Amino acid sequence: MTSYALDMIQTAGIGALALLVGMVLTRKVAFLQKFCIPSPVSGGIIFSFITLALYGWFDVEVSFDGTLKDVFMLAFFTCVGFQSDLKVLKRGGRLLVIMLVLLVVLIAIQNLMPMGVTRLMGVDPLIGMAAGSISMTGGHGTAGGFASVLEGMGLHGAGTVSMAAATFGLIAGSMIGGPLAERMIRKRLTHEQMQPQDEEIDPAMAGIESDEASPAGRAKRVSTHEQEFQQYAKATYWIILVMGGGTLLSWLFAKTGITFPTYFGALILAAFVRNTIGFVRYKDDGEWVSAEKLLDMERIVSVGNICLSLFLGMAMISLRLWELQSLALPLIVILMAQVVLMSLFAYFVAFPLLGRDYDAAILCAGLCGFGLGATPNAMANMSAVCYKYRYTVKPFLIVPIIGAMFADVINTAMITLFLNLL
Repeated sequence: MTSYALDMIQTAGIGALALLVGMVLTRKVAFLQKFCIPSPVSGGIIFSFITLALYGWFDVEVSFDGTLKDVFMLAFFTCVGFQSDLKVLKRGGRLLVIMLVLLVVLIAIQNLMPMGVTRLMGVDPLIGMAAGSISMTGGHGTAGGFASVLEGMGLHGAGTVSMAAATFGLIAGSMIGGPLAERMIRKRLTHEQMQPQDEEIDPAMAGIESDEASPAGRAKRVSTHEQEFQQYAKATYWIILVMGGGTLLSWLFAKTGITFPTYFGALILAAFVRNTIGFVRYKDDGEWVSAEKLLDMERIVSVGNICLSLFLGMAMISLRLWELQSLALPLIVILMAQVVLMSLFAYFVAFPLLGRDYDAAILCAGLCGFGLGATPNAMANMSAVCYKYRYTVKPFLIVPIIGAMFADVINTAMITLFLNLL
């Protein structure tokens, strides 16, 4: 066996190449668009198959340096923390709170069920964790983030297992969300329930959308190139500052003896900054203003998405697919069980609790999307159903709030709890 080790710059370069290849594929291949497969995944899987062919046919093993990959991962989860604005709970109303509760229950079941399956099959319970909420609700970002933790706990090939599970979840979440909502609408709703309500959304929630849709709201995004540069620079500085402080917080967490992912400190610190900075006041042109305006969340989110794409590209090219051979049967059983679990949970638990109406059906389509894949899958599911019937506003406000601001934070906490109970 001949081995080649690429350094961190070479690894980053190939990861970026995989991302660019994936962007082209996503534009050209209808299947990838239909199931909202991220560009780093579609491009990266090609490179991982190339390394598999080199390993299997030519006895050549290629290894990648994950240093920069970990940096991009840390930056992404820092941006997730910045998006965790607790004030949105007041805007979302009752449905948002119910969706949060459902998310907590779903994540717990997604971890408990695989643990039972692995015990029955007599395999490592860490395989169940890799195919649990880490890769289902968490998607590729969380799967990559916890890979090193699972490796450290003894699961060989954890990154490959969790990434493979996350890719399966993306496709499955897109396939079951629409059909489930369609069945709920046809079988469980009356003609009256299908009609738009007089009060479509709460006034507070309407304010969120109107700010984005009105000319005044759009005007806030108009800027010169120099202003744009300064805004992105400021967002980047905030992210790096919190990343640095977060590493110290992670060091303190490690002293407790509890296993935390490496990004947990930065995520928590970013959430703390986002929810407390508004209490600080400073003078601007002679007036006292809230320091919250110093955080340019749109740019922070954009930088976070760039870091996520680069992180995923590097993570996907690093997959060692030959390590899946011995885990194939247990992994397939767990993943199929996750799909059945998601379907039953959405149909018999989420739909009744969300109100048994049209909004509830659309929200269930979204729940399947981000419960097995990612927020874009959820939005695609809901859009497909609404295109056939009618548009409704609430789900399209609630699901992005859940997916962008709370899912990763809640999931990380729950995964950490389960890992420390093993």
